[in-house]
Amino acid sequence: MAEEGFTENQVELNTAETLVEETEVISNEPQEEPKMVLRTENLVKKYGKRTVVSHVSIDVKQGEIVGLLGPNGAGKTTSFYMTVGLITPNEGRIFLDDLEITKYPVYKRAQNGIGYLAQEASVFRKMSVEDNIMAVLEMTNTSKEYKKEKLESLIAEFRLQKVRKNLGDQLSGGERRRTEIARCLAINPKFIMLDEPFAGVDPIAVEDIQHIVWKLKDKNIGILITDHNVQETLSITDRAYLLFEGKILFQGTPEELAENKIVREKYLSNSFVLRRKDFENRE
Repeated sequence: MAEEGFTENQVELNTAETLVEETEVISNEPQEEPKMVLRTENLVKKYGKRTVVSHVSIDVKQGEIVGLLGPNGAGKTTSFYMTVGLITPNEGRIFLDDLEITKYPVYKRAQNGIGYLAQEASVFRKMSVEDNIMAVLEMTNTSKEYKKEKLESLIAEFRLQKVRKNLGDQLSGGERRRTEIARCLAINPKFIMLDEPFAGVDPIAVEDIQHIVWKLKDKNIGILITDHNVQETLSITDRAYLLFEGKILFQGTPEELAENKIVREKYLSNSFVLRRKDFENRE
């Protein structure tokens, strides 16, 4: 029955207008895309009778930078290599969201959006910078036009214009690292695993690489870093895991690690002072 003082058509029209208004209000709200998560669950690695990693669980979300730290012999590198796919765990599982990738080799993880930057130089020494990047682009199922556009975009983004024709063995440490990261981005990864990214580069190049890593975060790429340079790693990470004797001793923000008494005694030292980097307003 129509409401008093209104015809049936007027009631239907008013109801329709109300529904449209409510729908507009809902649709105008910002919708955040769900972030993928790369996670390990209870990883164990044994060599003979010796357990070097014991039930290590870590996770990295898209758009965050996570550090994996620890002294020599703590199981840090082994845990990192299991996450990357270079070492197979004896126990435990690795997931990319709901997809189990525990037994996936590195190339198959790359196909699913996990890039890997090794500590050792990985550029082709007798190929130019642009050919190094194009070599990766050629493996993607994209058009020639896209490959050319992507190449120019990466050359510009990583400020490689002046060295684009230089061979790999002519590059400085910082130029090489920028080229390697540009190659990683050629496959449009959701995550990048960085193994000792600050090794073998001068202090100015270290800050340059830190800025690049920060910009990767802005691209909604999840970053896992393992590096012996604790200060430079903690200065840009959102969270960090500290491994000690094969187990996670502590996890939290850099500030929480720096303030923790046990962490300072066993790893950082009491004289450690955290110096955070702010790249928010840097071009």
